[in-house]
Amino acid sequence: MNDRYTRGAPGPGTRPACAHGRSRGQTMESSTEPGGLRYAVLGPVRAWRGDEPVGTGAPQQRAVLAALLLRGGRTASASELLDAVWGENPPNTALAALRSYAFRLRKALGPHALVTDSGGYALRLAPDALDYTIVERLAADAEKVRASDPEHARRLLVSALDLWHGEPLAGLPGPHAEAQRSRLAEWQVGLSETRLELDLELGAHAEAVSELTALSAQHPLRERLRALLMLALYRSGRQAEALGVYADTRRLLADELGIDPSPDLNDLHQRILEADPDLAAPATAVAAPPEIVRPAQLPASVPDFTGRRAAVEELGGQLTLATEQGREGGVMAVSAVAGIGGVGKTTLAVHVAHAVRDAFPDGQLYVDLQGTEPRPAEPEVVLGGFLRALGVPNSAVPDSLAERAALYRSTLDGRRVLALLDNAYDAAQIRQLLPGTPGCAALVTSRMRMVDLEGAHLVDLDVMSPEEALKLFSRIVGEERVSGERQAALAVVGACGFLPLAIRIAAARLAARRTWTVSVLARKLADQRRRLDELRAGDLAVKATFALGYGHLSPEQARAFRLLSLPEGPDISLDAAAAVLDLDPYTTEQLLETLVDISLIESAAPARYRFHDLLRLYARECAERDETEQERCAALSRLLDFYLASAEAVYALENPGDRVLDHLAGTVHPGLAFDSRDAGLEWLFAEAQVLLAAVEQSADEDCDGLMRKATDLLWAAQDLMESGIYARQYEQAAHAVVATAHACGDALVEGRARVLVAQLLRMTARFTAADEEARRAMVVGLAAEDPVTCCYAPNLRGIIAHQGQRFDDCTEYHEAALKAFRSDGNRHGEASALSNLSRAQLSLGDSDAAVATSQQALAVYRELNVGFRLGNGLYAVAVALTAAGRVEDAVARLNEALEIFRDARQQFWEGMTLYRLAEAHRAAGHSLRSAAAAEQALVIQREVGGEWRTANVLTVLGRALADMGQLVRAHACWHDALGMYAALGSPEAEQVRQLLSADSAPPVIRMVG
Repeated sequence: MNDRYTRGAPGPGTRPACAHGRSRGQTMESSTEPGGLRYAVLGPVRAWRGDEPVGTGAPQQRAVLAALLLRGGRTASASELLDAVWGENPPNTALAALRSYAFRLRKALGPHALVTDSGGYALRLAPDALDYTIVERLAADAEKVRASDPEHARRLLVSALDLWHGEPLAGLPGPHAEAQRSRLAEWQVGLSETRLELDLELGAHAEAVSELTALSAQHPLRERLRALLMLALYRSGRQAEALGVYADTRRLLADELGIDPSPDLNDLHQRILEADPDLAAPATAVAAPPEIVRPAQLPASVPDFTGRRAAVEELGGQLTLATEQGREGGVMAVSAVAGIGGVGKTTLAVHVAHAVRDAFPDGQLYVDLQGTEPRPAEPEVVLGGFLRALGVPNSAVPDSLAERAALYRSTLDGRRVLALLDNAYDAAQIRQLLPGTPGCAALVTSRMRMVDLEGAHLVDLDVMSPEEALKLFSRIVGEERVSGERQAALAVVGACGFLPLAIRIAAARLAARRTWTVSVLARKLADQRRRLDELRAGDLAVKATFALGYGHLSPEQARAFRLLSLPEGPDISLDAAAAVLDLDPYTTEQLLETLVDISLIESAAPARYRFHDLLRLYARECAERDETEQERCAALSRLLDFYLASAEAVYALENPGDRVLDHLAGTVHPGLAFDSRDAGLEWLFAEAQVLLAAVEQSADEDCDGLMRKATDLLWAAQDLMESGIYARQYEQAAHAVVATAHACGDALVEGRARVLVAQLLRMTARFTAADEEARRAMVVGLAAEDPVTCCYAPNLRGIIAHQGQRFDDCTEYHEAALKAFRSDGNRHGEASALSNLSRAQLSLGDSDAAVATSQQALAVYRELNVGFRLGNGLYAVAVALTAAGRVEDAVARLNEALEIFRDARQQFWEGMTLYRLAEAHRAAGHSLRSAAAAEQALVIQREVGGEWRTANVLTVLGRALADMGQLVRAHACWHDALGMYAALGSPEAEQVRQLLSADSAPPVIRMVG
């Protein structure tokens, strides 16, 4: 659940959170009240002078203060204050007590704060000295801007609601306090309703469900809350639950008040039954980002851009048509630039995009689609990046390509955004990336002419004219050096085939050598006998230009150029490049920066480098020609060595005491050292894509020794798998290793890789396939006598057996794993097996043994001072404690685990812990807390947990809702869970059928649409 929907009350002595008002007038921190007095009534009645609390006395004295504060500086007579504190029958001593309270308050607050006026009293208040008045102002401001700027209105209401710190006027006696307490509480709920309405307007329906569930349970007769909950559920794809809320509400109103739902609620119910398309989320909704996001992703335009006037005018005119078409209801503008590599497509596109960016004030998106790479960018990955750039929270990004494309188009509807899709492979790759709405535009570059891209304006980009090419050359080299050697300069650009990239490379070489003349460069080009033939051979023209630059490299530069082209991945870090070249980082940086200067590689970011796609292909050809197979394999081996040693350092910080490190392949490179676990994780997640690409590449290379390092690198980088973020790429790499190891007959590598594949399959609820992989891992692991596979494969088979409710098998496997771990001296693995064994003992009905076993595991984890694995130990203990009826202890352990998993960015385990919290809260009789935790778990499990775990959460959510009397919505949850279980063939399906067949089951809801 997004943090914006959870607000914790501050602890004792916490100052009011009033910083939200800083941009609009004074806040409680900046009060102009003499002495800096500030007051709070939206919670316990308190006062501060500056940062220091001011004593406000006994409850009745605070009741007097509250009565004065809520009059906003107006005078209250003595009789009014007596009525406020003591009611209609005050004691005889009440007037004397009132005067005593006034005296004490004046002494505490200062003589200028509390004044006597006409026999009564008044407080002098600065404009923003009271939390109540700040909320009034924020709420009024929100109402003013709601229609024009709903996001700003929402932020104002969030600021207002943050000022409530528990029950208003908490603990104060008297009829006045009681009446005001009810009024202020009602006001708070009303503001919350308005803020939740804005959430739905802004598309945050999935995130709002948990809070609406809790609020509607606390205020069951408020139909407005019930209506918002129905709408939020419907927009989240949970139509049956939305209808269930209505059915539960109708029954509750009849039982409690003897009335029917309001016409508005009845109308909403009917529209949901009919799947009214007008109930869908607003087209402009983007999951309520914290602010309107206007991406500005265009790369920098080159300062020496030259020529291309006709193309610039043609493309600029086509793209700016998008704004006119948006006003006239036309179609989106699409322009596609095609041409050979090196002809300047990207340079032109970026220049044009910058020229027309004012026509697209809502942002500019950019992506390199890697169309010339072996694996072009996947459209769903690109869409995920675009959606996040447009402000959609990661948790709201759908899984499938179709859903992402639909949300992308909805997000852009009504906005004017330019998308620059660079280096596309073909039309199929980009169709789902086109905005699709009037007012937006797309500019595409590709080596292919996209005749099959419907409605696109096609531009074929040819080489430069001689005049344009000479002007570009002169700008880079300098007019003075060229002006006296015009004919030599024309010879140079002619030899480059008038290709912009070739001209830039040649000019950069000349500019870097002040002793050369243009004629010297021209003579050098003339000596390239094969160059002219290659220039006339289509794409080979680029190769000839690259050969020109390559031929002038020093031996050290040429070696770096060749070897750094070998690793897969979008870029490479300086440290990884140093490993490939077998040099120290300083020397490597100096060398690579010279290659950057002559445009043979690019600096993607500080200390990161990348190749232009065609340059990488050319450099690899050079490597195949000029490097032996042994040296090419050695370079990739050094890279794996570096990644493995560095990943092992992270693994050791996360998993101290895990003997698996002693069984991994030895490394020569020391790898990186990390000061902390957080620093290690930052590196691991930053390098995830290139690291996993290196593993997958190693499975394709015919190099001795690479496979062992590759599979061990996957073991050391398991955080990437368990986080859920890189699970797909991790699984692809692991499958590649399995296939190659099996083909080569390498049982040790195959066994380890199959364990990892099985773990991935288990995490995504593909249990049958997971068990088969784990079984095969055990077979080959035993054949190889590999302690890693022989320990972890049975442990994993036990987990899978438990999820299949084969509890005797489960116990047998975990006991075998425990024996293997202890034989290997692996305390870390021993703790894991103990944790899992405790689950088996629970399932066999021995909760006392389960608690004891899980606590043994936790003790080992604590002794080892592990990282996020301590969360796993706490999780196991909590599950056992819940089953043993020690629910308060279980909740405490789960909250500890939740904090650990969030710090470690382990999204999968965060979702699992929230699910267990839902179970524990329900066991404790806190059904509302259970439902809230389940709703948060549901958001995560739908993203990374798979259908089986999603069904588990839906089941416990349904139980919590049933406990609260929301039976129809509960049955809707169970119906969804049953469908998932049945599709998976899970034994839990029968348990859900029993829930649905209970005598209290409501009638089945018929849904339309």
